Amino acid sequence: QVQLVESGGGLVQPGGSLRLSCAASEIKSPISIYDMNWYRQAPGKLRDLVASIMTNGNTNYLDSVKGRFTISRDNGKSTVYLQMNSLKPEDTAVYYCNFVVRVNGEGFLRNFWGQGTQVTVSS
Repeated sequence: QVQLVESGGGLVQPGGSLRLSCAASEIKSPISIYDMNWYRQAPGKLRDLVASIMTNGNTNYLDSVKGRFTISRDNGKSTVYLQMNSLKPEDTAVYYCNFVVRVNGEGFLRNFWGQGTQVTVSS
């Protein structure tokens, strides 16, 4: 019913930048999107919450990315972005977007996930 499609990953040198996008598509019912989040999972490691943005625009970031990453949202396009600057090798991971959603008529929240996009930072 709700599909999150990610784009923008790739290979970049240390110090470079990437901009990730995640857009909801195939929406067949009216929905309300609450938090929009970016997670990442590096090889052999747990999935970490990288950044969150609420409906009012308030944001939270993982300490290690503060000052380098910026999360933003376009509610009209049901899209979340992650601008990543000054990238480091330790940023290498698969990045996943996540939306917290209420479908109209339902009394509970759903989590939807993107398919993941690979970000590799290497010289």
